[in-house]
Parts: sequence; C-alpha cells; structure tokens
Amino acid sequence: MFHTVVAGVIAAITGFASSFALVIAGLIAVGASETQAASGLFALCIATGLLCIVLPLATRMPVSFAWSTPGAALLVAAAATTQQFAAAIGAFIVCGVLIVLAGLWPALGRAITSIPKPIASAMLAGILFPICVAPVFAAVEQPAIAVPMVLVWLLLARLAPRWAVPAAMLVAVIGIAVLAGPAVLASEAVRPQLQFVAPVFDPFVIVSLGLPLFIVTMAGQNVPGFAVMSTFGYRLAPRPVLVASGVASVGAAFAGGHALNLAAITAAIMASPESNPDPRRRWVATFTSGIVYLALGAGAGLAAAVVQASPPIIITAVAGLALLGAMVTALTGALEDPRQRITAIGTFLVTASGVAVVGIGSAFWGLVVGGVLMLWIGRGAAGPAAPAQGPAAAAPSAGAATTGSGDEELDRDPEHA
Repeated sequence: MFHTVVAGVIAAITGFASSFALVIAGLIAVGASETQAASGLFALCIATGLLCIVLPLATRMPVSFAWSTPGAALLVAAAATTQQFAAAIGAFIVCGVLIVLAGLWPALGRAITSIPKPIASAMLAGILFPICVAPVFAAVEQPAIAVPMVLVWLLLARLAPRWAVPAAMLVAVIGIAVLAGPAVLASEAVRPQLQFVAPVFDPFVIVSLGLPLFIVTMAGQNVPGFAVMSTFGYRLAPRPVLVASGVASVGAAFAGGHALNLAAITAAIMASPESNPDPRRRWVATFTSGIVYLALGAGAGLAAAVVQASPPIIITAVAGLALLGAMVTALTGALEDPRQRITAIGTFLVTASGVAVVGIGSAFWGLVVGGVLMLWIGRGAAGPAAPAQGPAAAAPSAGAATTGSGDEELDRDPEHA
C-alpha cells in the first residue's frame, strides 16, 4: 500500500509542476490579473483534487483527472483573441457545458472524436508550435536561466524522464528567485484565494476560444485518457466521467479555471502495476493524488507570483519542454497519411500563425481551412495511400492528438461501457 500512496504523490506533484506555469501564463494571456490567475490555478487544484477523491471512492477504480494542458497552451496562443478576462470566463463556462453535454448526449462526443485525425492533430500541433520553439528563443534572450534549465531537462530526459520537466521548472524557479529577490513574496497574490469573476458571453470569444478549448480538451485529453484506462483493464463509463469533469469545469470557471479532463500521462503512473499489483487497490493512488492536489492549491498564489516575476519567455520555455512529446505525437498523427498531408499542413500553418479574423482566433480558422482543404482536394487526391504498416495503419480517424484513442468508449452506450 505504501507504493500505491507514493505513486499518487508522485503523479500529483508531476502533474502540477510540469504545467502550472503554462496555466498561469495562459490565463494572463487572455486578460487575467495576477490575482485572478492565482485564483484560477487554485480553483483548478481544488476541482481536480475533489474529482480525484470522489470518483475513485465511488467507482473503486484509479480514475484520475487533471486540468487541460493543451487547453492552457491554447490560451497562450489565443492572446490576440481577447484581453477581457470576463469574456474568457464565459468561454470557459461554455466549454464546461459542452463537456457535460458530450456525456449526456453520446452523439456529441462521437462528433468531436470523429473530426478527421489529420485536422485535429494538426490543429493541436499548430497551437503547441509557438510554445515549443520558446526554449530556443529563451536560450538567446535569457541564457543565464534558460541554458541550465535546458541542460537539466536533457540530462534527466535520458536518466529519469518522469522528473525532467519538474527539475527544469525547479531550475527556472531558482533562477527567477535570484533575479527577482524578496519582491516575489511581496505580491498580493501570494496568499491563496478564490476570486469570483462575473462571466461575459461574447459570441466571438466563444467561437474562437470556447469551442477550440472544448475540442482540444476532448480530443487531446479525454479520448487518450479513456484509452490509457482501457490499456490497464479499466472500462470507464463515459457519462459519469464527462458529466463530473464538465460540472467541475463550470464551477472552476467562475473562479478563473479553464477546463478539466481525464488524466492520461499521470493516470498511467497510478493505474499501472507499478502502483499496486492488485488492480482493485490502485484507486488509493488516485485518491491520494486528490489530497495532494488540494494541498498544492495552497501554493497557487506563490506560483502565480513566481510566474509574474519571471521573464515571459522563460515560463513559455518551460512549457515548451513539457509539451515537446505532445508536439511530436500531434505532428506524427497529422502527417502519417500521405493523402492528407496538404490538409494537415494547411491546418497547422493557419493555426500556428496566430491570426485573428473578425475577432475569431486562429485555432478555429485552422479547423475551417483544414475542412475546406479536405473537401476540395478530396480524400484520395493527394497521392497514393501508404501500405499498411502494423498497428498504425489501423488507427482510427478520431481527433486524438496524443497517443491512443478512446473512440470505442464514446461510441458505446455510457450505461453499458
């Protein structure tokens, strides 16, 4: 049982440390103040912790949750969309409501996971690209912090991959603390607090931020999350999982949080035999991670203060290191079918450009351009199909932008999954 508890602690710390800076940066990018960004991170920690406590207790399975990391990356990429945080909150609420509807109405879940894989993967790759190149710029602009950070990441990526990103974040925090000094602790955001933000429902922000946030959260996180659980022998009913995470997303949104979903990478830590040889006892790891998330929430204010005191390129660079794996997977998924490479590249380029047309951000236009290219060029017009090459040839067309697919989970009647 000791190893099970330790697995939960490691999973929570890894999940928090590897992406909290990206969450803060994303919230600030769409208009949050430092205090509001701290509140958003605090709300996400509380909601994640509660989900990781309640659902495992109810199901006796290691079902685990996390905030949407691709969603946070989308916020960074959508900086030109809005600087009115209340409008972003409205988009977050719409995203949460759509997640609930995907659980209650399986046809919606199937529609989202049926977005052609080249388009969904290319859109995610376009969102991640500006973040993943940030370590290069950081090494030139802030070498005193960025170079040691990248070197530590490279070393541990070989020796202890699970700790590579948290260790890089630690190096960055130390460097920021040296540069900023005690002024970091003087910030009013250091004390953890939840700050209510009245939402504004701007149609343009909902289309350019809320809908893409829903799509990347479902296709890039929830679908792989179901697949990871299935890999370890757990057949989750989609309805309670999606409804619970959607309701929690709506609740967290009023305090600044963006979106919650099934965990994938950290779920593998807790649902694997390394957590406990007995599958019936692995839920304790997720339950433990929930308690740790609640404790980590107390540090949300300090985390926001550190991020705010940092040169922006450093925070983006840390996020870029954390998202390199997701970027590789997204690009691989986008380009694996030679017939769809023009469609995928078009989607990628439009999304990565960051352009906003009539107030609607590039992620939405990337989807539109990808759909138009696919219809115009045709499914078979871009060249001959590659011969089947093992399991990859049978990959589903759902928009799972990370490893694995959970289409079969969403296609099944949730009551009988």
